[in-house]
Amino acid sequence: MWRKHSQSADSYYEVRPECTDVPETRFKIKPGITLSIRRWRAAFSTEGYLDIGSILSRIQRGGIHPSIRGEVWEFLLGCFDPNSTFEEREQLRQHRRAIYAQWKEECRQMDSHVGSGIIITAPIITENGEPIKDPLVLSQAVPSSNLVIGFGSKGESIVEPEGHITDKKIILCKLTLHQIGLDVLRTDRALVLYEKKENLAKLWDILAVYAWFDKDVGYCQGMSDICSPMIVLYQEEADAFWCFERLMRRLRGNFRCTEKSVGVENQLQSLASINEVLAPKLHKHIEALGGGNYLFALRMFMVLFRREFSLCDSLFLWEMMWALEYDPGIFSVYEETWLFNERSDKPRGKVKSLRQFGKYERENKRNGAKGYDSQLPISVFLVASVLKDKSDKLLHEAKGLDDLVKILNDITGNIDAKKACRGAMKLHKKYLKEAKKL
Repeated sequence: MWRKHSQSADSYYEVRPECTDVPETRFKIKPGITLSIRRWRAAFSTEGYLDIGSILSRIQRGGIHPSIRGEVWEFLLGCFDPNSTFEEREQLRQHRRAIYAQWKEECRQMDSHVGSGIIITAPIITENGEPIKDPLVLSQAVPSSNLVIGFGSKGESIVEPEGHITDKKIILCKLTLHQIGLDVLRTDRALVLYEKKENLAKLWDILAVYAWFDKDVGYCQGMSDICSPMIVLYQEEADAFWCFERLMRRLRGNFRCTEKSVGVENQLQSLASINEVLAPKLHKHIEALGGGNYLFALRMFMVLFRREFSLCDSLFLWEMMWALEYDPGIFSVYEETWLFNERSDKPRGKVKSLRQFGKYERENKRNGAKGYDSQLPISVFLVASVLKDKSDKLLHEAKGLDDLVKILNDITGNIDAKKACRGAMKLHKKYLKEAKKL
């Protein structure tokens, strides 16, 4: 039973007592506002069809009760179609678990550390495919404290000799394994959950498998921050993988980088354009400081505000964003992309009304947003909202680019996620109206 007054959700994501600098969440579980277990269960028919429209507005206003967050996210991210039955979803879940097991085994054949409980923390191969057998040769590649190739469940160091490798795909993947390991060991370490090495190993395995199968992106720094909440929410590793994979479909363009461009560059350019239209004075000031490329906002886009919010608040922010952006066609579109060889010919349910769309998507449709404008993610307006909220401070106190970065870094733990989403929606609506005039 819920208490009559609102309650904090921090107890669901236990922090180690010695970590006193972790910001407390602002998210409160509010009866009648937060999507409750009872309300969630009532949204399903006897067969299991979900009335998605009935829960979107609740999530947009008050988030999701932590005890059902994992279940709801699977729909928000498009893992499951609301127009499916309990039985169909269970069949699909088992099918996906089998696929993940198959892929993980394939990765294990590529490198035996995958699935072993071992986390690689130093290079095990050269760029030419030669195995690194002596940890001492790693001294120039990593700090001396990380000269262990990896560690096992009992903390023992691991060095595994292998022969020369010529397959470029295998070489590339093996070269990323230690970087994944180093990032994993830095991710959400304040959580009690990660005191257990099996949870760290689970995070490492998922990222290793994803890097092996997403050839275009592989692994990039920041993905561990995106994947970690899935480890928190799902006991079954395969279920965590599929939710991460679904989220990466939205974000993978941000991580696709070349020697000439940064993957997130399009969103940074969009942010600059929005700010120029809606806050021209601030935009000119940022340009004068040398920040006209808006690279100072890169981290916000890459890890979706994980560094600016506490864990609980960032989860609250994510689900509000996904509910606002929700498109009922998300499942069928995703199922037809690179993931599956099979394609279901089963007709999906027709979209009956705009009620089945999130509020952000409804605004796009009502205002006739087309092409580029309709593709802008709400995260762009969210960053614009943060800049607007700090505009006075930025205009009067930022005398250089370092000042600008410092002011934005100081917002960590001091942003209200709900307020930021409301601000983003207002800016989005205003921008669509201004775009019509151009």
